[in-house]
Amino acid sequence: MTGRVENGVAADSISGVAWRKASASDTFEACVEVARLGDGEVAFRNSRFPAGPALVFTRPEMLAFLDGAKKGEFDGMTV
Repeated sequence: MTGRVENGVAADSISGVAWRKASASDTFEACVEVARLGDGEVAFRNSRFPAGPALVFTRPEMLAFLDGAKKGEFDGMTV
């Protein structure tokens, strides 16, 4: 991936990355996909709208989010 990627960009403008989704994603492809960018950044997109937008998070932001998810801090978000 070349150049700086900003939040809210068209996901299809992010080239040279591999988008991944969880194996638990449903058969209608309604899931979140992630891609590792340069410098430890991670992009997120909605699989139903692969062209974007994509949100980009830094490594520290991702570490903080994953830590909170592991501790159950976001469990109520799907209720």
